[in-house]
Amino acid sequence: MGSAAAARQAALARFQARTTDDDSALAARRAVRQAIAAARTIRVAEREAERAVQEEARIAREAEATAEEARRREIAAAEETERAAEAARTAEARQADQKAARDARYAARKARQRG
Repeated sequence: MGSAAAARQAALARFQARTTDDDSALAARRAVRQAIAAARTIRVAEREAERAVQEEARIAREAEATAEEARRREIAAAEETERAAEAARTAEARQADQKAARDARYAARKARQRG
């Protein structure tokens, strides 16, 4: 067990010696990693901002399309109302013509019966 403990102590000593000897290289690597992480954070933020802009544009397009569809439906409803009113006027005129023809036939029959 003594040799295992000595091996651990030797490995620990090598590790500590390496980290103190290469302190400037370690600091440089750490600075590079931090710069990469910062650049990654910036890219992620830019992508999220772009997605937000695209989402807002999509929502605006959908709102515009919805408004256009509502306008079309309103126009179609107005046209349908106008067609229904025209059909009602036509039916009313047809009924008036039929009544006039019926009244004329009735009057002609009465005139024949009297005459």
